[in-house]
Amino acid sequence: MTTGNPARTLAEELRGRPDTALAELLRARPDLLTPVPGDLTQLATRAGTRASVVRALERLDRFTQQTAQALAIAPDPCPYDVLAGLMGDEPGTVAALPRAVAELRAQALVWGDDQRLRLVRTARELLTPQASGSATGLGPAAAEVAMGMSPGRLQQVLANAGLPTTHDPVSAVESLTALFSDPKRMADLLDQAPAEAVTVLGRLTWGPPYGTVSAQPPAHVRWLLDRGLLLPTAPGSVLLPREVALHLRDGRAHRSVAAVPPEPVAAGTYGMRIVDATAAGQAAVAVETVEELLGQWATASPPVLRAGGLAVRDLKRTATALDVAEPQAAFWVELAYGAGLLASDGGTDERYAPTPAYDEWLALPAAERWAELAAAWLAATRTPGLAGGRDGKGRALSALGEGLDRGAAPEVRRAVLALLAGLPEGTAATPDSVVARLRWERPPRGGPAAAGEEEDLRTRLARWTLAEAELLGVTGRGALATHGRALLSSPEEGAGPPPAPPEADTPDAATPPPPRTRPRVGSPSDNHLAPPPATSTDAPERPATPAEARAAALRAAGALAPHLPPPVDHVLLQADLTAIAPGPLKRELAAVLGVLAEVESKGGATVYRFTQGSVRRALDAGRSAAELHDFLTAHSRTPVPQPLSYLIDDVARKHGRLRIGAAGAYLRCDDDALLAEIVADRRSEELRLRHLAPTVLVSPTPPDVLLARLRAMGYAPAAESPDGAVLIARAAAHRTPPRTPPAPVPDGPPAPDTTLLAAAVRAVRAGDRAATAPLRTPQAPQDPQDSQAPRTPRAPSTPQAPGGLPRTPAAETLAVLQAAVLGNAAVWIGYVNADGAASQRVIAPVRVEGGYVTAYDHTADEVRTYPLHRITGAAELADDPT
Repeated sequence: MTTGNPARTLAEELRGRPDTALAELLRARPDLLTPVPGDLTQLATRAGTRASVVRALERLDRFTQQTAQALAIAPDPCPYDVLAGLMGDEPGTVAALPRAVAELRAQALVWGDDQRLRLVRTARELLTPQASGSATGLGPAAAEVAMGMSPGRLQQVLANAGLPTTHDPVSAVESLTALFSDPKRMADLLDQAPAEAVTVLGRLTWGPPYGTVSAQPPAHVRWLLDRGLLLPTAPGSVLLPREVALHLRDGRAHRSVAAVPPEPVAAGTYGMRIVDATAAGQAAVAVETVEELLGQWATASPPVLRAGGLAVRDLKRTATALDVAEPQAAFWVELAYGAGLLASDGGTDERYAPTPAYDEWLALPAAERWAELAAAWLAATRTPGLAGGRDGKGRALSALGEGLDRGAAPEVRRAVLALLAGLPEGTAATPDSVVARLRWERPPRGGPAAAGEEEDLRTRLARWTLAEAELLGVTGRGALATHGRALLSSPEEGAGPPPAPPEADTPDAATPPPPRTRPRVGSPSDNHLAPPPATSTDAPERPATPAEARAAALRAAGALAPHLPPPVDHVLLQADLTAIAPGPLKRELAAVLGVLAEVESKGGATVYRFTQGSVRRALDAGRSAAELHDFLTAHSRTPVPQPLSYLIDDVARKHGRLRIGAAGAYLRCDDDALLAEIVADRRSEELRLRHLAPTVLVSPTPPDVLLARLRAMGYAPAAESPDGAVLIARAAAHRTPPRTPPAPVPDGPPAPDTTLLAAAVRAVRAGDRAATAPLRTPQAPQDPQDSQAPRTPRAPSTPQAPGGLPRTPAAETLAVLQAAVLGNAAVWIGYVNADGAASQRVIAPVRVEGGYVTAYDHTADEVRTYPLHRITGAAELADDPT
């Protein structure tokens, strides 16, 4: 059994680790940093809490989880050789086991040397097989089940098994356990078993370990019950003891061990020129689609639902306008929202509209516009694939609504792209093989989904990522493009290893780390803290800062730019009233042509069609027929077709002959015959037109309605202002007030950066020294070259107060704090708050002025301001005597 306080023992092992190992522990388990532990004992205690252990176990790969499960059924402590026997002797398992043990040690889930491996108590409780079975297929130990049997029945089992009877149940259970754990005696006992009994044991060997029996079991089942090879757990229920199952398994904890991750299966291999060209074409489409979406919403802003989000009818209308399916429309809407280009305007009649950032985005080159969209997609926790479904409470999930955030989404996206990046260039992987690899690297909590069951969230996220990456142009034909690889590049790529923490923060020289020796094949290395090989879901060395993310986006934009076609300044006019844009048009040309013609089809070349309605729209926007002719002549590489010239002239000749103003509404025209024609038209009866003067008609209908109705009847009226000038019809572009993009909702605590990790390690070390090292009397200054020894609080020049607080004169306290500011050092202070409560703190002063000291409090993990008159004394952290 484990002796002593487990947390204290784990704390002692943590105390012997170098700072880099502590930093890696805090990086892998960021929940341990909230708040920063006061010392290593607090860190070890927090590392053993149930919530933290569950989170750490869930982030292990399948083989490391299997190793932890084997340790849970092994003796405590467990020698490495025993663990190796439980895992099996396949070459892949033998080679991978040291890495799994090192990973468990690095995560503070296992501690002790190779002859005394100990799984933390909480992990053992979570992984130990219960009566309902476990991932190993094993049940509880015989001792756990047999303790519920009556003493008389236990003695009968001993006698039937050929064991001497005992005087108490405890010794009886120990005797039975010893029998089940002895391979030779178990083999002799099973040699006597009926063939049917051996068959029953074979069905239970690999799990589940429980079964049901009738009140009058068959003879072969009775034989097993009489010898304790099956133990009753409840009336009609029996269970195969763990020791018996292990004997039948030849000592293996798992039926199959996943020591090697499954390799992705290639779906196809293409040249990188084809991949990059395909991805670049889709990237251009992505930028155009977002621009079209926001251009439409700028003039026809959809309303925000009362519960938040976009209505289904508005999503359908958007999908129709973009000529995409509804799930893709939800993706483009969420992408624009995540990039900060779209938001709610916050008005009384709340609507979605582009933000001012959209105008800035439009001014960027196409490659940079794509890079901003891709970077926002990669970091977003919002999951468009959930739109249209329902949450756990049965409520509908809508695009742009609440409930779409999934903290695992950014991690899964990066994992999928990293997996594609690890394949040979131009290679696409099958979705099922990608999912299988990710399920090995992060097994789902409930195990693989059964046939007909819904896939777990991470599996669906992986499939959505593959589809979205293709839509966005990060991949081409399923293979990662060059610009997608640049977008994924780590911020440390090419920057070398991060700087090591200061040598003064290394552990006590009296407890050096174990010596490093060359590892033996099939045995663990003496360097227990060696990091395991990286997998695609491993967290990066540190999270990218906004500046680093921006730099990665710019690298991706630079890689994409050569593959995008340059904007063109011309079109090809056709005799069938169409115009072909042979590439992306320049913005000014596209804006005018978008008013003058209707988009008929999109792709590498966009087809525009000229209609009466589109030409009238251009005239309504204030352009004359002559200006339209000049525009087409200037921007067409082909002569302007005669049908198009006739169409423009015909519409312009009719345009504006009828003038509509506000009465309700009046209608005037110099041609009285035309007015008489309108009045006589039966379709105008609902407009209730009547003559006011020879050239004027009036109607109670509003001007905008009258304008639309007459146009529907085939006329070409124009609206006019009160002074008789023609009103130019331009759609007002709606913009929201300045908005920030939605903040990602992380899955658990955010990953700490290098600066925070270094500060946290220093704080834990300082708190640990303050808690464990005694104060010493002042000594002569040490050799200034001896700056690598650990430090303890230097004793104040006056005795400590009875409560243990340092006491120094005010002048000395001020001098110590000011010196700490200049030297960027930590100090130990005594502090009495307004309620008179005294405490000791380790702080790193930042500023001393105005009777206050502003400092980072390592104990509280925050910056605080302390009045100087409440500080009883200060002691710098000095070197320990040797």
